[in-house]
Amino acid sequence: MGFVKEFKEFAVKGSVMDLAVGVIIGGAFGKIIDSVVKDLVMPLISAVIGSVDFSNMYIVLKGTVDNGLALDKAREVPDTVIFAYGNFITVAINFLLLALAVFMLVKGINSLKRKQEAAPAAPAAPSREEVLLAEIRDALRSK
Repeated sequence: MGFVKEFKEFAVKGSVMDLAVGVIIGGAFGKIIDSVVKDLVMPLISAVIGSVDFSNMYIVLKGTVDNGLALDKAREVPDTVIFAYGNFITVAINFLLLALAVFMLVKGINSLKRKQEAAPAAPAAPSREEVLLAEIRDALRSK
């Protein structure tokens, strides 16, 4: 029973739950960034470079492959060695955008924390003893 109790305490700690929420949100955020790369950024880059689909960009190092053949089909050709750099470009851009988005998020959170720390704390109400001592002091001064 000690192991189960210890595991339960570990699993329901705030930090573990925060981590679980972070992983779930991170997965969804990754899908959003993936969509931004595939649907928004890559078409713009493709328009400039002239290629429509980065994932099918490759160089045949050994063997012969028909020009314009999709990467999947080119990999099926026997005795060929293919240097598939297009998918790497897509993944690298995806990573850079995700890193930029996370950086901006962390920067915003740090800015909010600094503003919160810089705000002066409201003065605490005096305790009962302080009020009583102030009354005694004022009474002594008035005599």
